Amino acid sequence: MAIPVFIMGRSGSGKTYSLKGFNECPERVGVISVEKGRLPFKTEIKTTRIPRFENDPSCNSAAKVSIARYSWIQQIIRCAKAKSIVIDDSQYLLVNELFDRAKEKTYDKFTDMAVNFRNLIHFINDLDDNSKIVYFLHHTDTGIDGREKAKTIGKMLDEKLTLEGCFDIVIYCQDHKFYTQADEISTAKAPEEMFPAVEIPNDLKAVDDAIRAYYGLEGGE
Repeated sequence: MAIPVFIMGRSGSGKTYSLKGFNECPERVGVISVEKGRLPFKTEIKTTRIPRFENDPSCNSAAKVSIARYSWIQQIIRCAKAKSIVIDDSQYLLVNELFDRAKEKTYDKFTDMAVNFRNLIHFINDLDDNSKIVYFLHHTDTGIDGREKAKTIGKMLDEKLTLEGCFDIVIYCQDHKFYTQADEISTAKAPEEMFPAVEIPNDLKAVDDAIRAYYGLEGGE
């Protein structure tokens, strides 16, 4: 099975910039861009933006647009030659679905949003490819305990789905540094001895190498 990894932090903290380490081997990584179209540095890393499904005749409702969006992402992950895939920024999957379905009066739409996002994580966990790692780059917000938590679209979704709980590896990014364990600031976590320290450089390639070495996966250095 593939491995989903959560990289969370405020906008501008260095999440996307952490991809720069892949410049020396751009073929190793592919980026699925949910909202933005470019990386914040010169690179040959391939970035693919999610299509606009609103004009597709088969997507004749906002709910079907969301399903098409997630199905497209799954297909890209399944077929990608790159062994490391980055979804940047994954919280916009939730935000865009919320905006698409803003006129729906029923609260069932919030359950649908949680299920769609969770099913994407399950798809990665169940993928028959032991060499792929999928990174979710995700914005944070301040939780009720004062710590940084994954940003969602409101209390109802938080009650139905704790995003960090869906991942074995959660890395918190702040001031262009990565943090690998929880503290009074974040809910970061990682398996014991996977990383050399609690604070490490925000270098996603180095993180990718460490994960592959820890689990004995191909595709690293």
